[in-house]
Amino acid sequence: MLSAFVPIWALTAVGYVTGRAGVLGPAAVDVLGRFVFYVAMPAALLDTLTRQPIGGPAGRAVAAFAAATLLVGAAGFAAARWVFGRPLAEQTIAAMASGYVNAGNLGIPVAVQVLGDASFIAVVLLIQTSILTPVILGTLDLARTDHAAGRIRRLLTVPLRSPVMLACVAGVLLGAAHVHLPPPAGNTVALLGRAAVPSALIALGLSLVPREPADGEPRRPAEVVLAVLLKSAVQPVVCFVLARLVLGVTGPALLAAVLCAALPTAQNTFVFARAYDIDGTYARDVIVASTALSMATLTVAATLLQ
Repeated sequence: MLSAFVPIWALTAVGYVTGRAGVLGPAAVDVLGRFVFYVAMPAALLDTLTRQPIGGPAGRAVAAFAAATLLVGAAGFAAARWVFGRPLAEQTIAAMASGYVNAGNLGIPVAVQVLGDASFIAVVLLIQTSILTPVILGTLDLARTDHAAGRIRRLLTVPLRSPVMLACVAGVLLGAAHVHLPPPAGNTVALLGRAAVPSALIALGLSLVPREPADGEPRRPAEVVLAVLLKSAVQPVVCFVLARLVLGVTGPALLAAVLCAALPTAQNTFVFARAYDIDGTYARDVIVASTALSMATLTVAATLLQ
């Protein structure tokens, strides 16, 4: 099990070293990240889900993961509101930083390398893209003082504008119907999909290169520590308790649920913060710290539950 993590952390380290050296330029993390999100990752999910249809007794494991996400996200929201006195928009980002997992850039590589099956992470991506993201964006919109035209339409079409969501839906439907892509198309999608894992890990490593905060961007160490603690330690523990002790989940389904819960904060947290003119330093610090810590928490979780 531990050997499965070696290429994950090795490629992440390659991305980090490459970023520190600056050989790919300052825009590398954004360009490579967009390639992964819009091109390689959808191809990988479509290829995997058509060959490995979602099925089996994973429903209770998914329920445990979803419940842990909601509970820990609510804790982050409550802390931002009543402990740190943050406004609604920042409360929402705090909730996202505490419970919204990086199911893409790290979740898919972990699923492929460690679990050998991307079906569980595909369900997580579906939940996050089709349910959590519209709720988060809706709350951020509500927190705005202006009333932008087309807000409802924008929220309703969030899932339809996500290539990952579209690939998941297409893969699930084709896999359930036992329909395979024609060889030329299938081979092309498979070849492109094989670029997803290494590209995602290189992009992840690039994102870990420390950046100096811009003038006027305050550090919030206490809030960062709390969010990282909730994300990296509390969420996987809560998920394990709910899955194993409450719902009786065992075996690979339990491992999949806990590993997904132990994933670090998603990079979309920073993207959403900046899109709504919220200080991005807090989100960026939580992402970097939780991602670095996940190297230990993911490995420990996999070792204990294998």
